Amino acid sequence: MSVLTTGPGAAPAGEEPPDTGERHRLTAVTGLAALSLDAMASVAYGPEAIALVLAAAGARGLGFTLPVTLAIAALLAVLVASYRQVIAAFPDGGGSYAVAKAHLGTRTSLVAAASLVLDYVLNVAVAVTAGVAALTSAFPALYGARLWLCLAVLALVTGVNLRGIAESAKAFVVPTVVFVGAVLALIVVGLFRSAPVSTATAAGHASVVADNAGGVGALLLLKAFASGCSALTGVEAIANAVPSFRAPRVRRAQRAETALGAVLGLMLIGLAVLIGRFHLQPVAGVTVLAQLADASLGHNGAFYVLQFATMILLALSANTSFGGLPVLLKLLARDNYLPHVFALKADRQVHRHGVLALAAVSAGLLVFSGGDTNTLVPLFAIGVFVGFTVAQVGMVRHWRLERGPGWRGKALLNGLGALLTGVSAGVVTASKLTEGAWLVVVALPLLVAAFVAVHRAYHRIGERLGLGRVPEPPHRERSLVIVPVSSLSRLTSEALTAAVSLGDEVRAVTVCHPDPEDRAALHALERSWAAWDPGVPLVRLSCARRGLGRPIAAYVRQVTAAQPGTRVTVLIPETEPERLWQGLLQNQRGAVVAHAMRRETDAVICRLRFRPS
Repeated sequence: MSVLTTGPGAAPAGEEPPDTGERHRLTAVTGLAALSLDAMASVAYGPEAIALVLAAAGARGLGFTLPVTLAIAALLAVLVASYRQVIAAFPDGGGSYAVAKAHLGTRTSLVAAASLVLDYVLNVAVAVTAGVAALTSAFPALYGARLWLCLAVLALVTGVNLRGIAESAKAFVVPTVVFVGAVLALIVVGLFRSAPVSTATAAGHASVVADNAGGVGALLLLKAFASGCSALTGVEAIANAVPSFRAPRVRRAQRAETALGAVLGLMLIGLAVLIGRFHLQPVAGVTVLAQLADASLGHNGAFYVLQFATMILLALSANTSFGGLPVLLKLLARDNYLPHVFALKADRQVHRHGVLALAAVSAGLLVFSGGDTNTLVPLFAIGVFVGFTVAQVGMVRHWRLERGPGWRGKALLNGLGALLTGVSAGVVTASKLTEGAWLVVVALPLLVAAFVAVHRAYHRIGERLGLGRVPEPPHRERSLVIVPVSSLSRLTSEALTAAVSLGDEVRAVTVCHPDPEDRAALHALERSWAAWDPGVPLVRLSCARRGLGRPIAAYVRQVTAAQPGTRVTVLIPETEPERLWQGLLQNQRGAVVAHAMRRETDAVICRLRFRPS
């Protein structure tokens, strides 16, 4: 069942109208700014995640920071090469969902989609809380208001994205450039130093390096590798959002993906080299990136520029999700796994309902966590590794089926990537299961079940509507229009005028209650009606209870049973308020009647909006 469009010049079902909004799409540079903030900001916590795990083995363990980082950089190169291929093979976007749908079957594609949805939502919550945490670390007085600050940042990012992805990219180019420039400057300057220029940041903070250090075993290295792979979150976002790029979309998206891999890999390796060069040890309450900035640049203005840029980029890295998730939701809606409203697009090429849904769920997570990053981090990054693995396995099958030039080498590359990301997914899930990761393990199948339920519902609707089959030709039926009235006014006259224009027969109905006041009002209405004599009979409906919708619905059912073959229309007259706030003054009688008609009858409902001049 596809999204329906009507009217002259409408695109065929399942297709979008010709694009006239190229200026609202991304270039390679703006695409890098809009869709790579998550990956770029991960250098603030990726190297630290590695060091914290290796610190369990003491100073000797920290010596393996660079080898582990090089392994992660190698995996990054594999992923970038793979997703460049995904971009070319699936230019409609969707990333691992599109790959799995084409080569691994429906259920696997839904697992990939669910994992991406969870990752994107958690990314927003983690990014916002991490950015606000950096702010409250600099200004402790704001700590008590961290939840409200998180919600304010989320509202800001949501508002920018509702103006269009190109607009959001322009807004985030400067913070991205400042952050990347500051990190690269830190690395270059640090390479020319033989010792830390300052250790003021770490002074007075307790080291987290284990005193009774154990050996450096394969399990510890594997856990450090899996923890450091959190720096790879966001690598898939560009492949998911290929339709958001300007033409030629594939080439621009591939350039952005390559640039992301190069810059991210350079920063990760550079920071790992400096950790070993300065013999840095993680300490409680201070980030590894802050210690490196202190050691390389000194405790001066440059240090604070980097810290402020890190805070801004962490908070705004939620934009990656706003660029990738709405496109994924559109594809799921197009395939009938989500409500079709997610496939609608606003004037600025914005999937507005996807943006708002992401903001609403993320706000719920922020309230649930109280704006605390540590509550959310254990849930993060599991979904993206599942998506990585599915995409890599799907691309292996893609090359085996296509068998183009050099397909064996490409399949081997993707197979290696699938093995590495699959192992990482297992290690991360197992190591963080008791820290809250079980919620993701439970949520993933529930989300897949929800997709399947929506698809079945659309299938049943399609069967009832006879989609795909030629329907019987239309035919004319006798029509009866019923107009609920309570008094005589211009609104009553306009409603009856519209009714006699629509139907073969028109009846006005009014509901009478046994109260003396209501009976007096009814007698007054009947006398006025007789004096007015509009040529339409007024039918009295008696009701012992103080109801309005049910008596009219019962009358409609009675008429339908007595006159089979008659099309009954209920025309509900309502006054359109001049000001928005005046809607609060209305009695909502029309909404009550319309609800009863929908719930209890098969009548056509027509709501007449009258604007008094």
